[in-house]
Amino acid sequence: MRVDVHAHYFPADYLDLLTAHGSRHTDIARIPCAGDAEGDIDARLRMMDTAGVDLQILSAAPQMPYLEDAGNAVEAARFVNDRYAELVAAHPGRFAALAAAPLPHTDEAVKETVRALDDLGFAGAAVSTTVLGRTLGDPSFEAYWAALDDRSAPVFVHAAGRDLDSPQIADHGLTWIVGAPFEDAVGVLHLLRAGVPTRYPRIKFVVPHLGGGLSFLLQRIDDNYLHYHEAFPALPSTLLRRMWFDTVGAHAPALREAIDSFGADRIVLGSDYPYFQGDLYTRAVRYVSEADLPAEQVRAVLEDNVRAVFDRL
Repeated sequence: MRVDVHAHYFPADYLDLLTAHGSRHTDIARIPCAGDAEGDIDARLRMMDTAGVDLQILSAAPQMPYLEDAGNAVEAARFVNDRYAELVAAHPGRFAALAAAPLPHTDEAVKETVRALDDLGFAGAAVSTTVLGRTLGDPSFEAYWAALDDRSAPVFVHAAGRDLDSPQIADHGLTWIVGAPFEDAVGVLHLLRAGVPTRYPRIKFVVPHLGGGLSFLLQRIDDNYLHYHEAFPALPSTLLRRMWFDTVGAHAPALREAIDSFGADRIVLGSDYPYFQGDLYTRAVRYVSEADLPAEQVRAVLEDNVRAVFDRL
């Protein structure tokens, strides 16, 4: 089975709810075939069929229910998780869902994540790289990670779209071109430095965009750790090779470099739908087969590796 682990679904009424609660970042999600407008799902399924994708694993990131008011955050999280559950039920075998949690309200986030995983049957959870300015290594999130670890849950870590708090990114149209992959890398390094994957080894972290540059920087990160005794609980490359990385990027040299750095068994198929549609969606899948890789590595990336991560499927 060919599974796309990096696809988004943005129901319009959910985006409206976020906007009503103060979000100013929903416009980028209001694009054709992204949500539940008439014909959207049929068009999505046609593109999946053309690309040879059997199932998409859907997340709401970066349109997450991260709101200052706990009541609003819980309302938004329950709303979007229920909508995802409805879509999954309406199209058996074509979609799975990742839980959205009302962080930074940790007690409420645990309750809603447990509901999504245990009652709604979600495949895992999704988080953004920052939560209202807090890193994923924030000590207040410990109970959330513990609940996911108890369930050996996959966790998809997606860029927040907050430009690394840099006007050099935000003010020059670079939020998603450069900002997002660097957010992936920095967000994961915060997780590692805080020791989250070490304390909760049963969580299966999935990082998009081929790791956002982490493979290129792998030796540099290790060398600085050894030289400066940075506060990682173990050698960073060892910790990173326990994670998985999706193929979003459609650049064969980068894919080969990620495989060389992390291992072919650590790469899973991702598309970033709906931001890549039509021919670009097909290319997101096809380029793996055209990347001059051994046949067994192609098969592992496109079909086999996902089973080790999303065993709930």
